[in-house]
Amino acid sequence: MAFEGLADRLQSTIQKIRGKGKVSEADVKEMMREVRLALLEADVNFKVVKDFVKKVSERAVGQEVMKSLTPGQQIIKIVNEELTALMGGEQSKIAVASRPPTVIMMVGLQGAGKTTTSGKLANLLRKKYNRKPLLVAGDIYRPAAIKQLETLGKQLDMPVFSLGDQVSPVEIARQAIAKAKEDHHDYVLIDTAGRLHVDEALMNELKDIKELTNPDEIFLVVDAMTGQDAVNVAQSFNEQLGITGVVLTKLDGDTRGGAALSIRAVTEKPIKFVGLGEKMDALEPFHPERMASRILGMGDVLTLIEKAQTSIDEEKAKELEQKMRTASFTLDDFLDQLGQVRKLGPLDELLKMMPGAGKIKGLNNIQIDEKQIGHVEAIIRSMTKDEKLRPELMNSSRKRRIAKGSGRTVAEVNRLLKQFEDMKKMMKQMTGMQQKAKKKGGFKFPFKPF
Repeated sequence: MAFEGLADRLQSTIQKIRGKGKVSEADVKEMMREVRLALLEADVNFKVVKDFVKKVSERAVGQEVMKSLTPGQQIIKIVNEELTALMGGEQSKIAVASRPPTVIMMVGLQGAGKTTTSGKLANLLRKKYNRKPLLVAGDIYRPAAIKQLETLGKQLDMPVFSLGDQVSPVEIARQAIAKAKEDHHDYVLIDTAGRLHVDEALMNELKDIKELTNPDEIFLVVDAMTGQDAVNVAQSFNEQLGITGVVLTKLDGDTRGGAALSIRAVTEKPIKFVGLGEKMDALEPFHPERMASRILGMGDVLTLIEKAQTSIDEEKAKELEQKMRTASFTLDDFLDQLGQVRKLGPLDELLKMMPGAGKIKGLNNIQIDEKQIGHVEAIIRSMTKDEKLRPELMNSSRKRRIAKGSGRTVAEVNRLLKQFEDMKKMMKQMTGMQQKAKKKGGFKFPFKPF
């Protein structure tokens, strides 16, 4: 995950100062030296680092810290606030035109992920904001770019407007907007051509499309893994085209995260979305305060809750709660619940969103084997309907049959049955406690998968 190295360095630096009852200027100086090194190692722009350290230092040796009862905590609060401000302060929302359709130009260099990001953004607009987007194939130069967008459109069941590769991109954009008005689309996403580097021909074509369409947003798609190059590209596009926001792709890769911390400061244009994986739902609105919180090891509970709200079936959750209350939870329900939890994404990534996760030694090295969940599913699927309803029916011959059918061992079958029984006991206790307490709405994870 991005920021891992930076997060480790900052968290260990913060740990040294956290509980201090008195903080001297020398302590602050030492901490700022560590912070400076951590940011530079994360490939953050040198000028950005210099300004950040200066702001934090000035506040950290000021009255608000020195007279505080908990100066260590106060400094952490300052670092968190300044880190949030560095990345833009508040979440920058996507534009909505007063008269639809809202036109978005997707621009950037070749290979940054424009076409895939266009598909992901259209998917997000439909799922999260209940919009009706139209994708426009405006890259007529790259072989298979049009085909790629059309394939994504089929995959998402999303309309794609294309006039082939013999019509100029400006004319394609003009006709696409007319078509969007006719078919009542409220968003038009124009996938434009990229080059291997910023050149005059590329910029002139983009300026022509901009002049004709008068877009509400010009999103620059940049690859976070290119580090400082991403910042230079952003600066160049902004100077020549006047971008309105940035979409950072591959922020889930082995990247130092410096681009995310530098782009906003250098271009003064917000990061609007971040790509965190290959799947078509792996695009999220960028929240500076949440990202700062994650970097400093304070978790990201809000994103976790949002993931649960979009991925968890509410009806099934209510049904499950009822079964827990009446102690009628079966292995079939367990199987269903595993599927729901898997929808939230990789379990090791979810763990890192928990507050205090940064303090758990070796968490970054934890590899939660998704195959393990697959093994559990295979074992349960090898059981008969009666066995899933009444695990007490299990005798040694049934267990051998289940082990053979699932390709697992009898020991694994026994382990699963024991875990299931333990979990049911725990649920009984929890529901007893919950009935005494005042009921609160919302989905609750009733158990840990393992």
